[in-house]
Amino acid sequence: MFVAVARAELHLPVARGLKDKRRVLKSLIDRLHRRLRVSIAETNYHDLHQRAELGIAFVHSQRPAAEQLLEKIHCMIDEQLEAQLVHWDVDCIEARS
Repeated sequence: MFVAVARAELHLPVARGLKDKRRVLKSLIDRLHRRLRVSIAETNYHDLHQRAELGIAFVHSQRPAAEQLLEKIHCMIDEQLEAQLVHWDVDCIEARS
């Protein structure tokens, strides 16, 4: 079993306030969760309206499949027009029982 964890730092140039930021993030978070069934949450920069950090995690039985899913997540975030991905950090850990 493999546990994959990713951290995505985003710049939101279109956000003029926290309402704009929340709208963009909610849309992205809902889309990622609905399409890929991963756990995702805003994890940092809560009070800054043009900066956000998302924490993403999931469990998979095979490492190549986990890495492929991480790539899909990266691409979906990168394709978001209202947010620019400025930092992407991933880790895939083998969990032994």
